[in-house]
Amino acid sequence: MYTDIVDLREFYESGLGQAARRMIRRRIRTIWPDLRGQIVLGVGYTTPYLQPFRDEAERVFSIMPATQGVTFWPPGGPGLVALGDEADLPLADMSVDRVLLVHGLEGTEQLRPMMREIWRVLAGGGRVLVVVPNRRGLWARADWTPFGHGFPYSASQLKQVLRDTMFVPERTGHALFLPPLRSRFLMKTAPAWEEVGGRWFKAFAGVTMIEASKQIFAGVSRKTQQPAKRRLIVPLPGGAAPARRPAGSGAWRVSEEP
Repeated sequence: MYTDIVDLREFYESGLGQAARRMIRRRIRTIWPDLRGQIVLGVGYTTPYLQPFRDEAERVFSIMPATQGVTFWPPGGPGLVALGDEADLPLADMSVDRVLLVHGLEGTEQLRPMMREIWRVLAGGGRVLVVVPNRRGLWARADWTPFGHGFPYSASQLKQVLRDTMFVPERTGHALFLPPLRSRFLMKTAPAWEEVGGRWFKAFAGVTMIEASKQIFAGVSRKTQQPAKRRLIVPLPGGAAPARRPAGSGAWRVSEEP
């Protein structure tokens, strides 16, 4: 179940939410350092993390799940957010280059349909970056934050979800080592927490993020395909059901022809 849009907005307006946004955004930026000329889609509640890409990418927009709600973004400009069904994205096939999924996977009740829709709209060389609460981290237990709701994942569980939905995990990242406490001192020292945690305590990060590429299966050439057999069904006289009979008899039968 998704966190309500009002709670998400209020969290990111708080001091703790702003600190979390900075730490996660910085890690996202290391994974996607250059998105020039790319079309970027956010699924879930991604607007706190999309702003840095607006002046760089060709196009940036977001789709928020209908059961979560929607908020206008960006302030003071044309709206770049739509409300939609995560299992039926209103986009054409292979129409985006990057998908950022935040506050989405852990709350959806349509996991496989959503991931298949993301697969569908991604271009051939497209990438998806999934950000989820880490099940071993403190933030997954902090229900006063959005990361304490829904189903948290370990890195291995998230990789399995991606493989099962036709993605190939490429890179794994960790962020949010800051304890989920409303302490001004802790928030000021957040960069230090990230530095130490990212080096020595990755297993206890607040969020796990994995970048994955779209898996495309090779097609089969027509020359290598075996000719299909055609099944001929001939009715028996009198409306009886078709039956098989050895060749040479006078009865009607069902046969297979190449």
